[in-house]
Amino acid sequence: MQPRALIEQITAAGRLKDTMRHSFTAGGRQESVAEHSWRLALMALLLSEDYPALDMQKLLSMCLLHDMGEAFTGDIPAFEKTSVHAADERRAVDGWLDTLPEGLRKTFAGLFDEMETLGSPEARLWKALDKLEALIQHNEADIATWLPLEYELQMTYGSSECAFDDGIKDLRDLVREDSRKKIKEKNDVQKED
Repeated sequence: MQPRALIEQITAAGRLKDTMRHSFTAGGRQESVAEHSWRLALMALLLSEDYPALDMQKLLSMCLLHDMGEAFTGDIPAFEKTSVHAADERRAVDGWLDTLPEGLRKTFAGLFDEMETLGSPEARLWKALDKLEALIQHNEADIATWLPLEYELQMTYGSSECAFDDGIKDLRDLVREDSRKKIKEKNDVQKED
């Protein structure tokens, strides 16, 4: 890739640093899409020894690229996202892909297609980890940042995406247990007041 083209691509991706998600960090500020993607990639990397048969470069690429469309459309929380939003985001991704050199365009387009269809073991693991990272982030945030509907979402969100693998299912159960504990602690404090 030519140096100017590289700078242009990094600048486009840099928008994700300023694109805020619905989630809050443990420190109390809104999380950016870039932060979510980075931590998702770290989760995949930390689990790499547990999934030696998977193409780790493909999985990491999915983790880093999956929300690239949000650099152009902004983030819409999963509980508000419709098929129209998803189509808008895919059009934005396709427009971005058109700016890439042919080899990268073809490779990245294939990754986005796999992610859409969950057409590979890497895509299924990426999707499960994507859901889990969001749930873990909510558990780390102050419960005062949760919307009322998130109490139920912390129990149900990502369950079907995590069901394909016993280890990931166990991780989902642990995250759910952490959510229950957080909710119980809040309720106990309210009872004391």
